[in-house]
Amino acid sequence: MLKRFATVLLVVFSLALGLGLQSCTPGTSLQAYNDSYDGYEFQYPTGWVAADVPGGPDTVFHDIINTSENVSVVISPVSGGKTLPDIGTPTEVGYKLSKSITSMSTDDRNVELLNAQSFEAGDKLYYILEYVANLPSGTRHDLASVIVRRGQLYTFNASIPEQRWAKMKDAMKQTVASFSVY
Repeated sequence: MLKRFATVLLVVFSLALGLGLQSCTPGTSLQAYNDSYDGYEFQYPTGWVAADVPGGPDTVFHDIINTSENVSVVISPVSGGKTLPDIGTPTEVGYKLSKSITSMSTDDRNVELLNAQSFEAGDKLYYILEYVANLPSGTRHDLASVIVRRGQLYTFNASIPEQRWAKMKDAMKQTVASFSVY
């Protein structure tokens, strides 16, 4: 029993180091969200509120003061029983997602993939992606976690204006790391 606990503790510690996670900035606390129908959960900053976006993401939370700071979950079907590695490596999936962001509009958009990595939690493989997006509305910093489960591609995205990134990055890294599909 102690050996199993030590192994679990080592895995959690390794994941935190591997993702470069740090605790939230002082004063930032997180609260839990669970969607038992679609089978996912995550934590988001306390004080953020849910938003209903008709025809948009499955779930959206945003800051009540800085409303452009948000987290969202998008669920898309995956054809042919493909797994995440079937879709591509972390870098390939990151580039595909960046291209889909730039093709969503005729606006002048430039999205740069900064980092792409993978990690396993139990029998589940996740990719963590980091972007900087230059949009007509300003520069944004995004972190995303993607996983394929039950024939669906789940994309959890945290998006923050670049000027707030330094203050919010630790909280956003912790939020993205908390995303779990069951």
